[in-house]
Amino acid sequence: MGMTNNTLNKENTQKKILIATIISFAFFIGYDFLYLQPQQELAKQTQQKEAQALKQQSEQTPLVSQIAGEANSSAANNAPSVHANNANEIISTIKTKTSNIEIDSFGRIAQITLTTHRFQNEQHNAIKLFTPSQLKPLEVRFFDAKVNEEAFKIKAQASSKVLDASSEPVKLTITQTLSTTTLTKDLTIYPDGHYDLDIATSNKQNYFITPGFRPDVLADAYADHGSLLIKNDGTLNIVEDKDLDSNAEFVGIHAASAFDRYYATVLYNFDKNLQVTLMSNKDKSPEAFIHIMNNAKLSGYVGPKDYNALNALDEKLTSVIEYGWFTFIAKPMFSMLQYIYNYVGNWGWTIVILTILVKLILLPLSHKGMVSMNRLKELAPKIKAIQEKYSDDKQKASMHMMELYKSEGANPMGGCLPIILQIPVFFAIYRVLSNAIELKGSEWILWINDLSKMDPYYVLPILMGVTMYVQQRITPSQIQDEMQQKIFQWLPVVFTVFFLWFPAGLTLYWFINNLVTVSQQYYVNKIFAKEKIARHEKHLATKHTNEK
Repeated sequence: MGMTNNTLNKENTQKKILIATIISFAFFIGYDFLYLQPQQELAKQTQQKEAQALKQQSEQTPLVSQIAGEANSSAANNAPSVHANNANEIISTIKTKTSNIEIDSFGRIAQITLTTHRFQNEQHNAIKLFTPSQLKPLEVRFFDAKVNEEAFKIKAQASSKVLDASSEPVKLTITQTLSTTTLTKDLTIYPDGHYDLDIATSNKQNYFITPGFRPDVLADAYADHGSLLIKNDGTLNIVEDKDLDSNAEFVGIHAASAFDRYYATVLYNFDKNLQVTLMSNKDKSPEAFIHIMNNAKLSGYVGPKDYNALNALDEKLTSVIEYGWFTFIAKPMFSMLQYIYNYVGNWGWTIVILTILVKLILLPLSHKGMVSMNRLKELAPKIKAIQEKYSDDKQKASMHMMELYKSEGANPMGGCLPIILQIPVFFAIYRVLSNAIELKGSEWILWINDLSKMDPYYVLPILMGVTMYVQQRITPSQIQDEMQQKIFQWLPVVFTVFFLWFPAGLTLYWFINNLVTVSQQYYVNKIFAKEKIARHEKHLATKHTNEK
């Protein structure tokens, strides 16, 4: 009896899951368009206002150093003393092949401006990675509270005011002379923008150094943003913004990074275990501090989370590239993208090829689902007849339907399961194409000048909507409910509207995916039509033979 009752339940479950899946996609996309994008715009405006206010303040006071608060006892809680400060006096500027690095009078990386044409904002201005008030890379905080307070009052000195590292490495020494110690930072800056740091004090002080708060360019729900620690066993510890309630201690760390969607700052040494404190700032967001006893050798990078750039420094650094929940699928997916791109040389055609390859890999699953849906459609009149005949006895109805499914080799869940199994793959590709900075500034054909931005003429979203409509029309459906039918009918329109503002690379993926699905569905429908005619002719022939 349980088995027969399950037959109807399975059929209903199939429809419900299918509807829920489609609605989930629509909600996911709608959430981005109606909530995340307005929030990003609001945050951007707030940052601009804050930056302007700080600029006006700095014009009146060249060097601002305010103690926002001290930890009750640095020695007791093993955490760096807390300071809020803003030093706009630039003591050295270094030009690299891809950026300009500015060092301020606290010996910190005050700003990094990306100078290549590829990295420009919507106003076609060069992207700056930091806001004036945030924690900056290479800031030092002393274990001794008195020394720490003095350090935020005395300016550092640089060995050179201007350096050019665009063609070969350059060296810069930053010295801060305090009453009880001298802090020296020897920097070697390379053309690609990464640097080596040799830091020491004159009398074996204990202190902390930070990779800084994350680049404040774009932080949204597409991927994690906050602090990331790479452990000595290769595993990661990620603490997202607004998730750190209190300070946390970590040992056996090889790299400490802070990152947003596209950019990251990182300090690392893969030959030595580091001790790191994650401090919770006023927003409960993590700020990483590396413990140092007198001296240390570290390497650092601040810039785009470009796979090739990070891999060239150290393969382990590519772990800084995070895709959120579906990273375990997204990373292999990106590796496949990168492999194809190395042969094709164009990210647009790479997306096209990847989409087709993924569809081929999933072909057995999707084919099985399409076949099952066609069989169920073919059996629909017989199923309806059984339901009408045994309308007063659901047990008998489900028993006869079960026999029908068994005799015809149909599975009520056959069309649903392949769809469910493909959902993680879809979201993995979605995350990759939404977060891969490699798409930024990448052209495709004619009017597509940047795959990370929307299609300016809405050609791809409209084509995506048309193929989605065609796919809907030729896909067999078991849905009888009028409301559910209306939802499905409007989905191509809803998705098209959402995709008008989506990155062209992501829209391209969905369009090609629809195109391949339509071709596959057309082929399966055609095969089924031929089989149906063959079965009908066989039936007539058998009937004719029996009559004789």
